[in-house]
Amino acid sequence: MALSGPAHCPLPLHPYPPNLWPRLLLLALLWPAGEPPQVGASHQHFHPHSIKIAGDITLGGLFPIHGRGPHGLPCGELKKEKGVHRMEAMLYALDQINSDTELLPNITLGARILDTCSRDTYALEQSLTFVQALIQKDTSDIRCSNGEPPIIRKPERVVGVIGASASSVSIMVANILRLFEIPQVSYASTAPELSDNNRYDFFSRVVPPDSYQAQAMLDIVKAMGWNYVSTLASEGNYGESGVDAFMQISREAGGVCIAQSVKIPREATTGEFDKIIKRLMETSNARGVIIFANEDDIKRVLEAAKRANLTGHFLFVGSDSWGAKSSPIAMLEEVAEGAVTILPKRASIDGFDQYFTSRSLENNRRNIWFNEFWEDDFRCKLTRPGIKLDPDKKKCTGKERIGRDSGYEQEGKVQFVIDAVYSVAYALHSMHQDLCPGSHGVCSSMDPVEGRLLLHYIRSVNFNGSAGTSVLFNENGDAPGRYDIFQFQMTNHSHPGYRVIGQWTNNLRLNLEEMQWSGGEKSLPDSICSFPCQPGERKKMVKGVPCCWHCELCDGYQFQLDEFTCEACPSDMRPTPNRTACRPTPIIKLEWNSPWALVPASLAMLGILATSAVVATFVRFNDTPIVRASGRELSYVLLTGIFLIYLITFLMIAEPGVVVCAFRRLLLGLGMAITYSAMLTKTNRIYRIFEQGKRSVTPPKFISPTSQLIITFVLICVQVLGVFVWFAVIPPHTIIDYDELRPPNPNLARGILKCDMSDLSIICCLSYSIVLMVTCTVYAVKSRGVPETFNEAKPIGFTMYTTCIIWLAFVPIFFGTAQSTEKMFIQTATLTVSMSLSAFVSLGMLYMPKVYVILLHPEQNVQKRKRSFKAVVQAAKMSQRSSEKLNGETKIEPDRSQ
Repeated sequence: MALSGPAHCPLPLHPYPPNLWPRLLLLALLWPAGEPPQVGASHQHFHPHSIKIAGDITLGGLFPIHGRGPHGLPCGELKKEKGVHRMEAMLYALDQINSDTELLPNITLGARILDTCSRDTYALEQSLTFVQALIQKDTSDIRCSNGEPPIIRKPERVVGVIGASASSVSIMVANILRLFEIPQVSYASTAPELSDNNRYDFFSRVVPPDSYQAQAMLDIVKAMGWNYVSTLASEGNYGESGVDAFMQISREAGGVCIAQSVKIPREATTGEFDKIIKRLMETSNARGVIIFANEDDIKRVLEAAKRANLTGHFLFVGSDSWGAKSSPIAMLEEVAEGAVTILPKRASIDGFDQYFTSRSLENNRRNIWFNEFWEDDFRCKLTRPGIKLDPDKKKCTGKERIGRDSGYEQEGKVQFVIDAVYSVAYALHSMHQDLCPGSHGVCSSMDPVEGRLLLHYIRSVNFNGSAGTSVLFNENGDAPGRYDIFQFQMTNHSHPGYRVIGQWTNNLRLNLEEMQWSGGEKSLPDSICSFPCQPGERKKMVKGVPCCWHCELCDGYQFQLDEFTCEACPSDMRPTPNRTACRPTPIIKLEWNSPWALVPASLAMLGILATSAVVATFVRFNDTPIVRASGRELSYVLLTGIFLIYLITFLMIAEPGVVVCAFRRLLLGLGMAITYSAMLTKTNRIYRIFEQGKRSVTPPKFISPTSQLIITFVLICVQVLGVFVWFAVIPPHTIIDYDELRPPNPNLARGILKCDMSDLSIICCLSYSIVLMVTCTVYAVKSRGVPETFNEAKPIGFTMYTTCIIWLAFVPIFFGTAQSTEKMFIQTATLTVSMSLSAFVSLGMLYMPKVYVILLHPEQNVQKRKRSFKAVVQAAKMSQRSSEKLNGETKIEPDRSQ
């Protein structure tokens, strides 16, 4: 095969030897679909657009000198900080190492530095340069046109690669470098995926992985009291894996929920960014936004937030891709104010500042992109042959100085670029000491450098880096997690910018007092799904969202047992005002100064005085005809009963105790039993006398005073016997009734101290007296025909009629107040007033007329003709004939003139 042209003409790649075909086939499989590798195009120039630094050992370098280009173009605008600063940091490190007599003495490190253009597919194409020397070319059957064998320039052998920056680029490049066993040390790729030592076994990094970063960001979120945040990720390995790590750690740790997880598409349009902001606003409570995105996407997110007039709403927590960079927030400072960002712990390298600010067009010709940087940094235009100068731009003089005529701030990853270069240099140094002891320069044992062995030495380094912190790797090639935490602040500072507010080294140290937010606000803003429930409220969780809940008040007599449970207080307790515990229910009783006690007590006192006056009068005039005619023995018994009826009022009001309760049981029915037993005996005696008189002249039995007393006491003993049986079955005692006064409002709940006497027991206690009352009333009705001048049957009848009316009114009042909050007071007052009124009726109708005559008309208190039983019989017969006439057809009106 003959070639035309000179013998030294560059040749295309020759067929690969058989042992490399499996590797190249795998490379073809790794290449993204639809983007075929342009191997021929690259190698027609032999070396891509790159920087070549000659040396005994060559290191590769991958830097995003340019951003991603628009559709159809691989590269876009120049990246001054992320690209040029970092690339110059590698050149600076190489200069320092080559001038160090202790590190790699007599060995010069060279470099081949490529531009990735922030695009993974383009970076993969460019990185083919690093494997050229490992591809053997068979030229035995190739000849030039003159018959001479061709002279083929041997490409430099790259022993290790520094880079790349973006995780997506590093992943793509790592796939090809591992095929050729070329170690790779990244200065900025933090995707957790790269920690997989089975897939990326030749990859190491001097920055910690995002799993550490995600943990640090989660700790920041928790320290600020947030539990509801959204995540935003650039499409690609870095963004997606960073967010995945954050979400996984937050799920495992608990306490933080993800409201929205939004992905920014590659090469997203302005409209797509506006849609992203609208979607984030669907959960407006989630003001915190965890953002793992490249700086271009960060800038466009801030622009979209500004267009939506949401300045100050979102609280960004940015990953190290945001760090302390000024480019993503340029002209968007108000939107970015308060953003908390994280960056692997770093220090500004003074030596690099001196180096970089001294760079000029004359002394930095090795950087092929420096002219472009110069034009962009100083906003001027360099003159080139055949290119007309843009009249809108000034002409570059070449006398401009970085940092003097343009702004300069060291890029955040400069330290890590230097550390990455030094880690390979220290590894080569250790390898040289082991393989080439006492040898000056590269010995045959290191020519070529065996990649897997070099990887072992890289993973074994441990030295103080450029910032004074130790540089070392774990078994997965990851650096330890050390982060500085920044916040972008605008007010209360002479110069707005990023301020260090904390650090993270396996645990968080955050100075919350130094943080400030939009408008200089010092108080921490909220980013929570649901606000904490007030005391006395329980959380009702929203299904599937553990950070969201509804607050429900513990109502009624419930208190808050824990944050999720309300529980009813015991029956003798009620909830505290804030419903966080139970407190004893106040115990009350009927007080003497209560209106419910004053009225019955006043009536009872008046009745006792009146009864005492009647008794005193009867005792004083005991032998007078009126007293004797009224039946002195039964009158004193009846007055005793009336007195006891009045007395029970004070026992019903008195503070309950065992003695008081016993006397309540005894006297509640006893006074009425005595009173109505005496009345019943009287009416029964009158009724029997007149009924007997209608049939014969023989007087009925048991009408003597002694007989009447015995009958009365027998009737009374029934009541007393019943009470003592009650004493034996249920001894008298007090209870505290918490159910009676337990209204819906627990603040009004009270426990009532009272005797163990239910409504039913009170009625049962009074039932015997009611039977006596009804029986007496029946006899009074039957005796209504007896002449007035003959006996006191009619006054007793009127007494019983009135008493029945009183007690008929008592029943609905007593039982109708069962649901009232003042049931006990109303029932006690009703019962005592009803009893006092009954006593007043008995006292007034039976004894007041007699007292009136005794005291005011003594002339009428004289002995009348003594009636014999025969006179009684005659009066009874006359009464019977009068009754028959009234029931006949002819009714004669009585003569009322008499």
